[in-house]
Amino acid sequence: MTVSYHHSNARMSQITVHNGTVYLAGQVPSDPSAEMRGQTEQVLTRIDELLAEAGTSKQHLISAQIWVTSMAEFDAMNAAWDAWVVPGRPPVRAAVEAKLAKPEWKVEIMVTAALPEA
Repeated sequence: MTVSYHHSNARMSQITVHNGTVYLAGQVPSDPSAEMRGQTEQVLTRIDELLAEAGTSKQHLISAQIWVTSMAEFDAMNAAWDAWVVPGRPPVRAAVEAKLAKPEWKVEIMVTAALPEA
């Protein structure tokens, strides 16, 4: 079975596809000056774009891993997430507090999705 790699550099790829499953790298906000909800919305928009490029969508999410820099802002992240996730089709999910690679980032999200059956 083949694995396809997209938006790759020497260190990592943003998308890999294998055996009908799409894996995204952790996505971070493009404008870190936004508050938690705004940063989360930016990340979710980028996830939508990458999933579409890979031939799937949030409707086919399998799992999500979320890192937030402060659990005090967990509700703000969840407000953006709840508005975005497809009703009745939430993926399995874990969310933890963590220090991210850049101090201005408040959230990072990594998802896995299935490719729709043809």
